[in-house]
This record gives sequence, C-alpha cells and structure tokens, in this order.
Amino acid sequence: MTTEDQKKAAALAAFDYVKSGMKVGLGTGTTANHFIRELAARAKGGLDVECVASSRATFKLASDLGLKMTTLEKHPHLDVTVDGTDEFDASFQLIKGGGGALLVEKIVASSSRYMVVIADQSKKVATLGRFPLPVEVVPFGINATAWKIERALRICNLKGKLVLRQKQGKPFVTDSGNAIIDVAIGAIPDARRLDHLLGSIPGVVDHGLFIDICGIVLMGTDDGVKTFRKA
Repeated sequence: MTTEDQKKAAALAAFDYVKSGMKVGLGTGTTANHFIRELAARAKGGLDVECVASSRATFKLASDLGLKMTTLEKHPHLDVTVDGTDEFDASFQLIKGGGGALLVEKIVASSSRYMVVIADQSKKVATLGRFPLPVEVVPFGINATAWKIERALRICNLKGKLVLRQKQGKPFVTDSGNAIIDVAIGAIPDARRLDHLLGSIPGVVDHGLFIDICGIVLMGTDDGVKTFRKA
C-alpha cells in the first residue's frame, strides 16, 4: 500500500467510532481530509453529525462538501475528534502542528470524549522528536521568547535548532494571528517535562506536544489497519 492508501484505510477505520447524533471534531491536514471527505459522503447517505473544524481550511473543505458545522460555543463537549498526527509513540504522545493549526486542534481534541488519531505507519516512532516541534508564539518579542525556549531545552538536557516558520518568503501566520517557531530537537526522552516547561513561558501560546489527549490510534499499514488503545 502507498502512504496515501494507508491514510485512507485509517480514515475509513475511524468510522467505527462515529455514530449518528454525534458532535465530531475535524482535524487539519491531508490525512484528516480523507476522513472529512468520507464523512461528507456518509452524511449524504443519512449519517447525522454536526462538526467543529480545527482550522479555516478544514471549515472551508467541510462546508463545501455539505457537512453541518457548529462551534464549541454552542457545543463545548464533543463526542469524538478525528485527526492526523506528525508522529506518535507507544505512550500515545503526539507531535502535531506541521500544518500550523496546533492551537485549535488541541482545543478541539481536548474538548472531546475521545481523540482518534489516524496515521500511516511512517508516523510511529520509538521516541518523539524526529519531526520538528512547532511552538506557537505571539508576534511580540519573538527573540525574547526564543531564548526562553532554548533555556527550557537546556533544563531538559536538550539542544534544538529554532527556525521561524516562513510561507512564501514571509513569516507564517496561524489562524489565530500568531507565529510558529519550529524546533528541531531530535529525541525527546521526557516529553511531559518539556510540555510543562514550554507551557510556562510567557509568549508561548501553545506547542505541538499532545500529552494525555489521544487515546486511540488507527495506523494504516501494508497488512491493514492496526489499532492501538490506551488502557
């Protein structure tokens, strides 16, 4: 199976967790898009769901496909969120944010009874850190925030290369109007500690470590979809 085939297979497997009457959080990115397109097709066939989008791009895709959309203001408790990931480990810890929607993705996922991650087999890692960690920061005082991020890394005995994300030659701007610093670290043996330290930095809005949020991972492989469930 190709990588896209694995993503599609995982997306289809996610429908074991989606029933009529549910409020469904929609992730952002190419893998989540496979789920959204199939969800729209099933909605036209009678599946009755209302959806909350995690980005403007996701909202546009879902709306254009005819899905019924709602908000967390109207429905602050969702039944399930289905989203992709940049990588995951055996402890159900994730790095997300490659598409720049990490803040709202985390809000939506943490507002759900379940977060179901769909992924191809390349996303499984022994230790988080192969994918650069996105850190969303307010535009004011980026350099000051950056050295505080470096200090947090040193406390964790880590080193990282910090790069301000660019798009078309200009600083990338998230849907919330913030910037993203991508931090290439390598292996992160204690992601929970780094999560805590980054969250305590003034100027850091959020970051791509998803700790204690995901409980189910559906991974497409050459041999079918493998299901990982958190005890």
